[in-house]
Amino acid sequence: MGQKQATLSVKAMLDAFLEAACKILWNLSANNFNKPKHSNFLPELLDVPPSLSFSVFPAHFSFLSSFSRVNACVDVIVSGVKLLQALGLDPGDGKDHAVLNSRKDLKEAFIYFMQKGAAAERFFSDAETFDHIARAASEYPWAQLYVGGNAALIGQKLATNPNLKILLCGPVGPKLHELLDDNVIVPPESMQETDEFHLILEYQAGEEWGQLRAPNANRFIFSHDLSNGAMNMLEVFVSSLDEFQPDLVVLSGLHMMEGQSREVREKRLLEAVTSISDIPTDIPIHLELASMTDQDLMSKIMNQQVFPLVNSVGLNEQELLFLTQSASGPHASLGSWNGVPDVGIVSDILFWILKKHGRTMDKASDLTRIHFHTLAYHILVTVDGYWGNQIAAVAAGARVAGTQACATETIDTDRVFLKAPLEFVTSHTEAPSKISLNPGDPVAHWHREGISFHFTPVLVCKDPIRTVGLGDAISAEGLLYSELYPQ
Repeated sequence: MGQKQATLSVKAMLDAFLEAACKILWNLSANNFNKPKHSNFLPELLDVPPSLSFSVFPAHFSFLSSFSRVNACVDVIVSGVKLLQALGLDPGDGKDHAVLNSRKDLKEAFIYFMQKGAAAERFFSDAETFDHIARAASEYPWAQLYVGGNAALIGQKLATNPNLKILLCGPVGPKLHELLDDNVIVPPESMQETDEFHLILEYQAGEEWGQLRAPNANRFIFSHDLSNGAMNMLEVFVSSLDEFQPDLVVLSGLHMMEGQSREVREKRLLEAVTSISDIPTDIPIHLELASMTDQDLMSKIMNQQVFPLVNSVGLNEQELLFLTQSASGPHASLGSWNGVPDVGIVSDILFWILKKHGRTMDKASDLTRIHFHTLAYHILVTVDGYWGNQIAAVAAGARVAGTQACATETIDTDRVFLKAPLEFVTSHTEAPSKISLNPGDPVAHWHREGISFHFTPVLVCKDPIRTVGLGDAISAEGLLYSELYPQ
């Protein structure tokens, strides 16, 4: 059974979506949303008039502290096509490379992912060549510098709320320190003399280079980042826990270890697992994944080491597919997504992750939540009995995806479009349900063997100002509106 593409007008869907979102996000309908009664680290929503402005405040704290760790860097954002042209490179055939060793590898990998409209991140092994490319990128007038790294981006997004305090443990150089929000606290041990730079090669929907045409806007990321890859702030992270006493720990940067030798990587991963194990069990842990190429590393993260120790995971469609391929999970034979990821396939993989690696009656894993985000839609999946406010959480993530991409305070009808299916099946491995979305109640819900799924379409920005960091903003908003029940 296929997916039925959205046929409603953007204006009709937008009006219905915003009306429903007001009820969901601002507690205007007691039937749709109950304020959390037992939230131990996330904010309670205020009753406010039905407008797009809102306020949040912590339920039980004078301020909400969050703890973000590896990774942190400065993102240098440029037009990918213009940079490659400036480097004297011509368009050609695309080819994926697990590690970039030359300009030719960079060009081929960029083309490979641009023609799919897919996000990806790779390590550039040659330090001298990378430095030359980084200097060329930073000297061009269109280059923009922003806070980078999944943990830093999530922390930066959370820090926009004045009631939150963020402790960031990652390699922080002078430029990154200048860019961070005042509510982000950096321990002295995390400061270093130079910044780690990641190059973000963006492209727009429909942008062309030779015979290549991007189906949608996205970005290709690469770096020669040794500090984050070696997890150099691991010991700072451990030593800071007792003093800061966080209410939430956000972990990221495990993908950066792919730039390390296998011996170093395995040693540091074991040390990271030991550190995560030392975090008090009453402090929830969210792990944000990123693009990876080493199936053995992903398998270790999932099967043996990290997944059982975290409460929540955030990931996109590329990371989800790589995850199931690495562990021979459902639909592992699927080589790549064809257009908008099939909801039934995504649902099968998410269900399998929580059934195999999440908490069950006979398994002591802490994993009970996955926030999946792709361009067209989001799905929040939770094990029953551990999380509340899923409707508000997934709706908040979808809203910030539209506003941040367009750099607007509210969603502008003329600047967004619908890409999500309005009709889909919920599984391809078991007897599926067929769901048709109701524009007046845009969060669809279904249930499968003790696991709840909450789905919402995204109002996609036609001409995004910036694509990098959207996944991190989505995860941050989703966490803010989630409620973790005390066990």
